[in-house]
Amino acid sequence: MTAAAKRILLTGFEPFDKDSVNPSWEVARALDGELIADGVVHAVQLPCVFGAAMATLDEALARLQPALIISLGLAGGRSEITPERVAINIDDARIPDNAGHQPVDQCVVRDAPAAYFSTLPIKAMVRHLRDAGIPASVSNTAGTFVCNHVFYALMHRLSRRAGPGVRGGFIHIPALPQQAARQPGMASMALETQIQGIRTAIHTAMTVQQDLQEHAGQLH
Repeated sequence: MTAAAKRILLTGFEPFDKDSVNPSWEVARALDGELIADGVVHAVQLPCVFGAAMATLDEALARLQPALIISLGLAGGRSEITPERVAINIDDARIPDNAGHQPVDQCVVRDAPAAYFSTLPIKAMVRHLRDAGIPASVSNTAGTFVCNHVFYALMHRLSRRAGPGVRGGFIHIPALPQQAARQPGMASMALETQIQGIRTAIHTAMTVQQDLQEHAGQLH
C-alpha cells in the first residue's frame, strides 16, 4: 500500500434472524486490506440493530475518512448482486433486529428528505459484473429493514459532510449455498463469486466517474 492509497470503507452485517453466517460480512472481511484501483479496503462489521448500526458507521466514517463507502447486505431470495438505486427514510421491520427492536413506520432521520439516490455508478457496476460472467441487476428497493436504515444514514451523512469526490451506496448480495441448503428453493451464490463480484464493483466505483445511460428500470 502506498501513502497515496485512498481508503475504501466496506461494511457488512453480523448474522441475523437465527442464521450463523452473513455473506455480507464474509465478503467484506475477505477483501479487507486488498488494494483495488489505488484504494485499500477497510472492512467494518455492523450490528444488525437499528441505531447501533448507524453509530458504528459514523465511527468508521470519522476514523477512516474514506473516499468510497460501500455497504453490503444480504437479500435472501435474490439470485444476483444488486446495487441499490435509492434509500428511503423509513424503518418498518417485518422481523425484530438482533436487539429485539421492531420499529414500525419510523423515520431513519427526523426532518430529513424522503429519499436519497446512491452516488455509485450502479449501471456501470452491473454492466461490468455481467461482462465478468456474474449475475447482476439494478435494484430499486433496499427494503425497510436495517439494510435500508444504514443506506439512508450513509447517504444522509454524505449529503452534509462528504468532501469532494466522496461516493457511497449499498449493494445487496445473495445467500450462500449453505444457507440455501436449509431453505430448499432459495437462490444462492458461491462466496468466491460474490467476492469477485464486489471486487469488480469496487474497481468500477473507483475508476468510472460518469455512470452509463442504459435501461435498468422495472415495471413493478
